[in-house]
Amino acid sequence: MWDRLAASDPGLLRLTAGLRTVTAIALALAVLALLQVPVAQLVAGAMTAMVATFAVREKQRSPQAVTLALGLPVALASVSLGTLLNQWVVVGDVFFVVLIFCAVYGRRFGDRGTALGLIGFQIYFLSLFVHAAPSALPALYGVITVAFVCSGVARFVLLPQTPSGTLDRLRRAFRARLGQLIGAQIELLDAGPDNPDDAEKVLEHLRTGTARLHEAALMIQGRLEDGALDEATARLLQRRIADAEIAAERLGLLLLTARSAERTDTLTLHLPGAPLPPGGELPVRDEASAALRRDLEALRLLVLRPVSEASGTALAQVRNRLLGYREEENLPKASPAVQDVFRGLGEAARAVLGLRIALDGPQDDSDDTPAAARSREELDAEDAAIESSEEDEPAEPEPTGLGRPTTRAAVQVAVGSSLAIFGGEQLSGQRWYWAVLTCWIVFLNTASTGEILVKGYRRLVGTVLGVVAGIALAGLVGHHTWTAFALVLLCVFAMFYTAPLSYTLMSFFVTAMLGLLYTLLNTYSTSVLVLRVEETALGAACGVIAAAVVLPIRTDRRTNDLLVDVLDKLADVTRAAVDQLSGGPPTDLVDQARDLDQALADLRAATQPLTHPISPLRSRRDTARYVVALLETCAYHARSLAATAELLATHPSIAADPRLRGAGRRIVHNIEAIAAHVADPRSAEQIETGPSIASMLGPGTLRTPRYGRVTDRVLRHLQRLDEAVPGLARPLGIARQPSKK
Repeated sequence: MWDRLAASDPGLLRLTAGLRTVTAIALALAVLALLQVPVAQLVAGAMTAMVATFAVREKQRSPQAVTLALGLPVALASVSLGTLLNQWVVVGDVFFVVLIFCAVYGRRFGDRGTALGLIGFQIYFLSLFVHAAPSALPALYGVITVAFVCSGVARFVLLPQTPSGTLDRLRRAFRARLGQLIGAQIELLDAGPDNPDDAEKVLEHLRTGTARLHEAALMIQGRLEDGALDEATARLLQRRIADAEIAAERLGLLLLTARSAERTDTLTLHLPGAPLPPGGELPVRDEASAALRRDLEALRLLVLRPVSEASGTALAQVRNRLLGYREEENLPKASPAVQDVFRGLGEAARAVLGLRIALDGPQDDSDDTPAAARSREELDAEDAAIESSEEDEPAEPEPTGLGRPTTRAAVQVAVGSSLAIFGGEQLSGQRWYWAVLTCWIVFLNTASTGEILVKGYRRLVGTVLGVVAGIALAGLVGHHTWTAFALVLLCVFAMFYTAPLSYTLMSFFVTAMLGLLYTLLNTYSTSVLVLRVEETALGAACGVIAAAVVLPIRTDRRTNDLLVDVLDKLADVTRAAVDQLSGGPPTDLVDQARDLDQALADLRAATQPLTHPISPLRSRRDTARYVVALLETCAYHARSLAATAELLATHPSIAADPRLRGAGRRIVHNIEAIAAHVADPRSAEQIETGPSIASMLGPGTLRTPRYGRVTDRVLRHLQRLDEAVPGLARPLGIARQPSKK
C-alpha cells in the first residue's frame, strides 16, 4: 500500500501540500478560537493561513523563511489598502488593477516575487470577501499575524520538508513505478490472443506505466540540484535513473516484438490508441515463456526489495541469474525474438543493480558469479568516470520590454481584470471580485490563448459542479460552525491533493468550500452561488478576450516555437551521441537528453488545447497527437544512443565505429531541415531519403573496423530515428526529396 501511495504521488508532494495547508488552517483556527474572535475573523484567519502556506514555493528552508517573513508586511499593507480604498469605488478599482499588474509582473523575480505578488493579491481579495471595515483593521492585523505564525509552525515544525527528504521519497516513487511497469509487462506476457480487448487494455497499462516512469524521472531531475549531497552524487543518480528508465522501456518494446508477427514499431508504445501488433511468438506456454515470466517476476522483486530488507542469498541468486542473460551462452533455446527479451532482461538487471547501488549504497558481492562481477566492474568504472565539474553554458539573452513573458502577461491580466471589474459590477455591486479572481487565475501557468481558453472552461465546469455540492453542504451543516469548518478543511485538503491532477476537480472543491464559508458568514443563499457561476463565466470570458486581443500569443505560434526547441535539442543529442559513438571526445550526454525530455514535456503541455476533447478541429487534434508521439519515439531512441555512447569511455571492450558519423549525418540534417521549415515555411531546406543506415555502413576495409559491438547496439536506434524523423514531414506539411547521393 505504501508503494502504491508513493507511486501515485511521487515524493508525496500532493499529500504534503494538502496536509501542511490543512494543519496551518486548523492551528490558526484553534488559536483564534481560544482568543474568542468573531466568526468573520475566523474565516479571515483560515483564508490567510491557506494563502501564506501555498504561496511559498522555494525548495530550501532558509529562503522559505525569508519569503514568509516578507509576506507578513505585504499582507498587512494589502488588507489595509483593500479596507480603506473599498470606500471609494473608482480609486479602489484602479488600485486593484495596478496591484494585479504588479503581482503578475513580480513573477520575473522568481519564486519569491511570485509568492509576494500572490499574497498581496489574495489578501486584498480577502478584505473584499469579509467586507472588512476600517474599524476592524487592528483586529485583522492580529488575525493575519497569527495565521502567518501558524503557517510557519506547520511548515517548519509540524510538517517539515527538506529537499533531501523529498528526493528520497521521489526515488522511492521511481522504484515503485518501475515495479508497476514491470508488472504491466508481465500482464502483457500473459495476455492471450483470444481476447483482443484484454490485450488492448494491457497495452494501455504498459503505455501509462511507461509515461508515469518517465514523469518520475523528470521530477527527480528537477530536485537533484537541491536534494543531492554533492554534484557527483547528483550526476551518478541521474545516470542510474536514466539507465533504468531506458532499460525498462526497451524491455517493453522487446516483449511487444516477441508477441507480434513482425518487429514492433516504437509508436505502439507512444501513440494513444495504437493497436496491439498481430499475434506472433507469444504467448506460447513452453519452457522459455515460463522462464521469462519467472524472471520478470524476479526482476520486479529486485526492483522493489531494498538492500535493508534483503536477507539470505536468495536475492543474490536471482540477481546473478538475470545478469547471466548478458552472456550469449546463458540464453535459453527459443526464437530470436524471445532471446532478445532475455537479453533485455539481462540489461535491465544490470541497470537495476546500478540503481540499487546508487540508492542503497555498496552491497555484499561475496555471492557474485563471473557475470555479476563483470557487471559490477562496469558500473564501478562508470562511477569513477563521472566528473564533478560541469561545463558552463552561455546564458541565452532574455527578451526585454513587452517581449518578456511576465510583462506581457501582466498587461494582459490587467486589461482582462479591468473588463472583469466593469462587467462584474454590472452583475453585482458587492461580489464583482469573483470575476476578477477567475480572470487572474486563468492566466496562472498559461502561455497561449488556447491554454487560457481550456483553463477557463475547466474552471467553469468545476464551479458549476461545486455550486451543486455547495448547496447540499450548506443545507447539511446549517448553523453548526465547527462542522462547517471541518468540512472546509476537508475541501482544502482535497483541493490541494487534486490540483496537479485535475483543474476541474480543484475548482469543484474551491466552490464547495466557498459555499461553506458563505454559510459561516451568514451570507449564503442559492442566488449567491448562482451569481458565483455567472461571475466565473464572465471572468473566464474576460481573460480569453484579453489574451486574444492584447499582445496575443496564438496556440499554433507557441507550439511551433516549442516544436523548434524540441527539434533543436533532438539534433544536439543525436549529433553529440553519434560523434561520441564514432570516436569523438566524451560530452555530457545525460544532461542533454534530459533537456530534450523537458522540452518535449513543455510541448506536450502546450498542445493540450489542440488535443482536448472540446476542440472542434479533429484533424489538428489527431495531427498533434501523432507528431508528439513521433517525437517521443525519437526522444527514446536518442536517449538510448546517448546512454550507449557514455559506455565507451569506461568499457574498452566496446569499440567506437568511425563509420557511424557519416551514417548519422543524414538524420541530423533532416532534423535541422524540419526545424527550419517549422520556423520559416519558406525555408529551402529539403528532407533527404535514401538507403538504409545498415547499407550505408558497408563492409569493413583495412582502414575501417568491422562491425563492432557498439554498432550492433546502436544500429536499430539509428535506423528507427532515420525512419521516424522523415515521418514528421508529412503531418507538418513538408515535402520530401530523395537524396541524390
